[in-house]
Amino acid sequence: MPEGITAEGLLNNLMETLADNVSKQKSVSFFEEEKSSSVSDQFNRLFGRQKPVHHLLGGGKSADVLLWRNKKISAGVLAGATAIWVLFEWLNYNFLPLICFALVLGMIAQFVWSNASGLINRSPSKVPRLILPDELFVNVAKSVGAEVNRALGFLQDVACGGNIKQFVIVVASLWIAAMVGCWCNFLTVLYIGFVAAHTLPVLYERYDDQVDGFVYNVLSQLQHHYRKLDSGVLSKIPKGKLRGKKHE
Repeated sequence: MPEGITAEGLLNNLMETLADNVSKQKSVSFFEEEKSSSVSDQFNRLFGRQKPVHHLLGGGKSADVLLWRNKKISAGVLAGATAIWVLFEWLNYNFLPLICFALVLGMIAQFVWSNASGLINRSPSKVPRLILPDELFVNVAKSVGAEVNRALGFLQDVACGGNIKQFVIVVASLWIAAMVGCWCNFLTVLYIGFVAAHTLPVLYERYDDQVDGFVYNVLSQLQHHYRKLDSGVLSKIPKGKLRGKKHE
């Protein structure tokens, strides 16, 4: 053995080498675990989203209202919808009488304004008039028509596409919507959807990790049951004739 190298020095070098190898393995395993956890989180996100909820909702003023960025505006919109639902559902108001009463109150207010101002100031003041722009109705009609056409196109694509899984899911969803419609009227369904749109996104933004884990577990169970249904029933449905007609 050379004179410069002793047994104690050799032992120290071995210990340092082992310590360096262990630290490298720990660092590598830590980064691998972090990468795998980030990848799993990315795949377990609801609907496979990779962007914030605010961006998915459009990122404009409507998204700010739905996510309660301005609490006064969001609370006012929700309170207005609740008041309309209470008037029509609990107090049993009809749409036509309510519109007529509102018009009568507006006409009385304008009548009092125009005549009282003339008696007090001896010169009648100009009464403000409410004029709705034509572009408002055109834009609303275009938006509603585009959404209706898109929904009809989607249903027809599902019906003619030959995807049995998607067809069954859409039919089941429509059946569930029909059952809900039998339990309550159309206005209540709209109000429930409106309240859900103003509460679920903000709750999901706060508790997205818990919701994603729960939904991922539920979807895995549903997928397991669907595989049983597919292997037992759906796979036995003949598809040759449909495919032949489609190619023709």
